[in-house]
Amino acid sequence: MEPVPTQASIRRALRRAADGKAIDVEEATALLAAAGDQFDELLSIAGGIRDAGLREAGRPGVVTYSRKVFIPLTRLCRDRCHYCTFATVPHRLPAAFLEREEVLEIARQGAAQGCKEALFTLGDRPEERWPAARQWLDERGYDSTLDYVRACAIAVLEETGLLPHLNPGVMSWAELQRLKPVAPSMGMMLETTATRLWSEPGGPHYGSPDKDPAVRLRVLDDAGRVGVPFTTGILIGIGENATERAESLFAIRRAAREFGHIQEVIIQNFRAKPDTAMRGMPDAELRELAATVAVGRIIMGPRARIQAPPNLIDDEFALLLRAGIDDWGGVSPVTPDHVNPERPWPQIDLLAEKSAKSGFVLKERLTIYPEYVRRGDEGWLDPRLKAHVAALATPEGLGADVLPAGLPWQEPDDAFGGGRVDLFASIDTEGRTGDRRSDFDDVYGDWDEVAAHVKSAPASMPTDVVAALMLASEDPAALLLPQHEDKAMALFEADGPALDELARIADDLRRQVNGDDITYVVNRNINFSNVCYVGCRFCAFAQREKDADAYRLSVEQVADRAEEAWRDGASEVCMQGGIDPKMPVTAYADLVRAVKQRVPGMHVHAYSPMEIVTASAKAGVPIREWLTELKEAGLGTIPGTAAEILDDDVRWVLTKGKLPTATWVEVVTTAHQVGVRSSSTMMYGHVDHPRQWLGHFRVLAGIQDVTGGLTEFVALPFVHTNAPIYLAGIARPGPTWRENRVVHAMARVLLHGRIDNIQCSWVKLGDEGTRVMLNSGCNDLGGTLMEETISRMAGSEHGSARTVAELKELAAAAGRPAVERTTVYGRR
Repeated sequence: MEPVPTQASIRRALRRAADGKAIDVEEATALLAAAGDQFDELLSIAGGIRDAGLREAGRPGVVTYSRKVFIPLTRLCRDRCHYCTFATVPHRLPAAFLEREEVLEIARQGAAQGCKEALFTLGDRPEERWPAARQWLDERGYDSTLDYVRACAIAVLEETGLLPHLNPGVMSWAELQRLKPVAPSMGMMLETTATRLWSEPGGPHYGSPDKDPAVRLRVLDDAGRVGVPFTTGILIGIGENATERAESLFAIRRAAREFGHIQEVIIQNFRAKPDTAMRGMPDAELRELAATVAVGRIIMGPRARIQAPPNLIDDEFALLLRAGIDDWGGVSPVTPDHVNPERPWPQIDLLAEKSAKSGFVLKERLTIYPEYVRRGDEGWLDPRLKAHVAALATPEGLGADVLPAGLPWQEPDDAFGGGRVDLFASIDTEGRTGDRRSDFDDVYGDWDEVAAHVKSAPASMPTDVVAALMLASEDPAALLLPQHEDKAMALFEADGPALDELARIADDLRRQVNGDDITYVVNRNINFSNVCYVGCRFCAFAQREKDADAYRLSVEQVADRAEEAWRDGASEVCMQGGIDPKMPVTAYADLVRAVKQRVPGMHVHAYSPMEIVTASAKAGVPIREWLTELKEAGLGTIPGTAAEILDDDVRWVLTKGKLPTATWVEVVTTAHQVGVRSSSTMMYGHVDHPRQWLGHFRVLAGIQDVTGGLTEFVALPFVHTNAPIYLAGIARPGPTWRENRVVHAMARVLLHGRIDNIQCSWVKLGDEGTRVMLNSGCNDLGGTLMEETISRMAGSEHGSARTVAELKELAAAAGRPAVERTTVYGRR
């Protein structure tokens, strides 16, 4: 049984909160027990924090709401929550889903009444439980419920102008990417982090796969990585104790701080409903709700937007306003609350009157909160939604007094191009304007939360390095097997004579496979845009649109550079760019076509897996279809960049919003399957450790065993100088010299028999480092590049271009001949 907080502990927690000091879970739990005068003091503190936040936001004394319609797209669900009356069974419904026209009719009624939000609420993946749902979708040509959600959201935007807010339950990173272009905001209640309520028989979430707290926390994080303004919250009174309630609020705060995407926190009280397994449970007390709101406000801080649903609080409007809410949520003059049908919405005039009695002015907002409306160009709002939001928003980002009207859902007509387009050249002469982008303090999330995720290397068991070297010599690829992991780790830690022997073994393997030729390709890098809001914490290349160093190349400018490269003897252009929210979805294929039309013989090596998955999601097509279109346009191969370390524990420290490992593997594998080969890479020397390197090599070996489509492996030492994660004091200053030797040698050893070509990066290693790696297992120098902006922006001091003569000199310094190759390692 949970201990009861003492009066002393409550007084101490109140004093800390009043003094503006951070409280912990134990103190938050104590505050939830405040009663009498202490309860009033708790609400006063919370209200003061709320008021400070509203003043900072420029709307003092304003409480908001959203005028909405509730669209119950389907009431079928694969979960079995014991308190829910929304979910039902197929025979109780006229159809598994609302038809598209039924959805539009609800939205049209709302538009006529001045509603601006279309709240899509539905059960989780009903087709995975109910054959009727699967059949309904199949008959209408939809692969999944989420595909239908996307189609309906587009229809609502185009036909009515209402802004969709999507609540489809648990979504993956890729699914969030796919839905972001059709909805300004999305949401999913966390409800609770109390795993026992899900895992133990009799718990309210038992038998509901989507209510696993770990799964729901992953959705919160993935929404942040994708940059979705997201609504979440907790449900109180379902069997959780006070500590668990506090822990749930802290979990939401962690996600909000790390990604900055939590636009609203709902604190909702449980109300028992007839015909449910929990019909006999007592309702959560409203004073208990008020205490939780107040503690939530203290935990979340002044900038958080906190809501309590007004139809679940009886007449206690003043109590909840005292407790620190600043939003009443969605209120509909058209549709009932289908989740709580026994609780009708209050009239908006009544809500305004109740708010005024407590000294607040009620103002309408949109489904996307004002802060995100104003920062929409920073990646929070897809360009295809910008006109829809602007049509309904005031300059402050609140809801305007207008009736919505349908608008086309399409790319804006803005010309693409401009900015510091000579950066590829001037980076070597003038350098970058500053050592960091202008939104350094915000775009990467809270650095303390990021640092908390860094994991130290696990201890390795002592292993005979001689035995490990013997295995490397006799059966090198066997080091990837689990039974030899200790030997592989011993080699990653090798130094002195052992490292020299490892390098010799690697170079012997190189000689067996490649001979003595050192290959290179005459190519040109074309980074067509450096505008990006993904927030990769290692990247010094990405800029905000308005930063001095930001630029975008037009299709014509890219084709011009490709033609120049061809005249200078290049056989390849490598095209990559930032995840630029304003880049038209058609531009990727257009760039490839433009190059091939201008220079038909040029090999186009373009688009990282991150670019591919983002563009395909924006286009609303499967990755395979998107890659097929690019191949038909003339794409030859893709770079295996955006890999960093293929271990999500380290990826989520390095990158705020980049694709997960499984999605990277999916993109690369799919590319190989449609006939587009790729390189492979690993960036190391930041917050990683050797066991993660080993895991990375295992992932690459697994792909190659299935597809055989990897042309080479490129080791990329982390360049730290201007990298945000280094400037924040989290990453180390790149790999050591020993680590560089180990990684290149181990790449040759571990990938032997799978990937024949091991490349070293002269851009990152410099001439002497490159020479040593060429005698440690590497057989390839990469390309002439002609321009290289990414490493130079990070602070690399080894230039941005090499002539063929200079590459030949590098090879000669290693004692071997240089031979020009094609992108896929044919000889030229």
